[in-house]
Amino acid sequence: MAQQAAPLRHNLACPHGFEDTFIMCRFTTYLGPPVWLSAILLEPSHSLIRQSTSAKERDEPLNGDGFGVGWYSPEEDLEPAVFRSITPAWNNRNLHNLARVVASSCIFAHVRAATQASGVNEANCHPFRFGRYLFMHNGDIPEFRKVRRRLLNSVCDAGFDNIFGSTDSEHIFAILIDEILKREAPLTAAQLGECMITTVKRIEMLVHQAGIKECIYLNLALTDGEHVIVARYASEAEYAPSLYYFLGDLYRSLADTTPRRRPCETLQSVVVSSEKLTEHRDWYQIEGNHMIIASGSRSPEVIPIAL
Repeated sequence: MAQQAAPLRHNLACPHGFEDTFIMCRFTTYLGPPVWLSAILLEPSHSLIRQSTSAKERDEPLNGDGFGVGWYSPEEDLEPAVFRSITPAWNNRNLHNLARVVASSCIFAHVRAATQASGVNEANCHPFRFGRYLFMHNGDIPEFRKVRRRLLNSVCDAGFDNIFGSTDSEHIFAILIDEILKREAPLTAAQLGECMITTVKRIEMLVHQAGIKECIYLNLALTDGEHVIVARYASEAEYAPSLYYFLGDLYRSLADTTPRRRPCETLQSVVVSSEKLTEHRDWYQIEGNHMIIASGSRSPEVIPIAL
């Protein structure tokens, strides 16, 4: 397991000139016993809502170009629900009201800082959904327009048809969908990890073919509601956007506030976040070019992304 590390500020310029100020967005994932959405979005001292106004590990602290949250209710439907909006997360009353009354054992949440190349509209807000899968991205494919045509030509129809916006993120998800559909369902956590690594390889290849020299930044998060895979990757590992994880009871579970218990309350809690949500000492930094694979009842693994 990765060792605890002091927080790093990514305020250095990439050797090829791509500045950290363009590293966008913040996200948080949760897998474990059911918790209220507010436990992720509102309650922590450095919650995702607070990161939308006061991110600590970006030179630009604001992430006000929309937000999204996805969650699972497997008793009702294996496919997740998603709520997205172009309004700032800190100023959306619907989000605050929803977070108080909705609970889930698997939550994906994201606050967005748009680049000049992609517009502020709901289709560009994360998380993105395909069937039972949710996906989020923090980072950038440089000079994406030079890569886009090659990327679209490389994916299956299902991946192509799942692109509704203009972000590089949704196009990355199309490659990931392509990799997932090459394998027989249901996929194990290890197979989803393989899909993630192969996706990173394909993006590196497409960028190289386009003659682009700048750093690629790919903090990627994927879940099917049972497994969570989160990668911290950059072409040059030391410039990968920040990413941390926490194991254990960071939040009040649903069992703490209601007498009704559920079978999944035996699961181990795993939180993966762009920034630490609390001052608790047991947050651990994920090393650059590594990913964490979590499956609830099993201890998470942190493994290298070997291309």
